[in-house]
Amino acid sequence: MSSGLMHSPSFAAFLLASFLLAITPGPGVIYLLTRTLAGGRRVGLAAVVGVAAGNFANACLASLGLAALMATSVLAFTVVKLAGAAYLFYLGIRLLKAPAPIPDTVTSPGAGADPTPGGDSSPRPLRAPSSSLGSCRDGFLVALLNPKTALFFAALLPQFLLPDQAPLPQSLLLAGVFVGMALCTDTLYVCAAHVAAQRLRGRLESRVGRYACAATFMGLAAYAATASPRGMDPR
Repeated sequence: MSSGLMHSPSFAAFLLASFLLAITPGPGVIYLLTRTLAGGRRVGLAAVVGVAAGNFANACLASLGLAALMATSVLAFTVVKLAGAAYLFYLGIRLLKAPAPIPDTVTSPGAGADPTPGGDSSPRPLRAPSSSLGSCRDGFLVALLNPKTALFFAALLPQFLLPDQAPLPQSLLLAGVFVGMALCTDTLYVCAAHVAAQRLRGRLESRVGRYACAATFMGLAAYAATASPRGMDPR
């Protein structure tokens, strides 16, 4: 049923529009970069997976028509919006309360070399512990509690559906394509942030860097709290 859509001119137009939207940085990308700078590449990639899952869940809601409720109900939109803003603010507070970074090197008493194979004795920086699973969960909730994402899918997807085919399978297919494309571009952003973090490691692991990351989360919370249904770029 969806094979006709994939061979239609509208699908090619959707791929182009999705690519342009996916590479355009927005609040979601800022969130992922902050996660990466604070916790490293693995934590950042886990957040990418969580954000992708949250975006796809929002697409499913849009496909089922629940986004239409938020588009017409100011109360529903406001409740979801404030819940997302509160969660982002909570993430900022949690980062501020995180334990201070451990000094750059930890050497066991009397040990003069690194016990790892190859005898690499280079200092290894240690970060405050950060869970990849927790980062994935946070990314999922941040994306899921962004009402603009569901409204975005509700507004975008119908423009590319074939009228002679069932809308639900087509909507889910297009949503999956967009989320997959965004997952790839977000992964590139995370990898680039990880490379930058390696070069600025000392600064990023300082207390100032931690405060900067927390301020970013709180800034995103303020942005989310003042969001309106208009200008529905979810990223």
